[in-house]
Amino acid sequence: MRSRSFYVYILASRIGGTLYIGVTNNLIRRVAEHKSKLAEGFTKKYDVDRLVYLECFEDIEQAIHREKRLKKWPRAWKIQLIEKDNPDWRDLYPEIAVA
Repeated sequence: MRSRSFYVYILASRIGGTLYIGVTNNLIRRVAEHKSKLAEGFTKKYDVDRLVYLECFEDIEQAIHREKRLKKWPRAWKIQLIEKDNPDWRDLYPEIAVA
């Protein structure tokens, strides 16, 4: 296992719903914060807490760069990215929370 990992993740409110892109070094904790509405702001306001996509990086600068690039993408590209690996928009959190 890597000594340190950084994650870029996409949350959705529902299938085809509102999207949120973030970066963290502790994906389980961060998604749990979104789910429990501890994260004030956008995700709490729009009930965005379904983990539908993630990427792992060894370098924080790479992760932040990827997050910024994804945020600039058109919505259709983001949906295509999610559906390539997660066509049913399953919540991936239960899978990573037990890992």
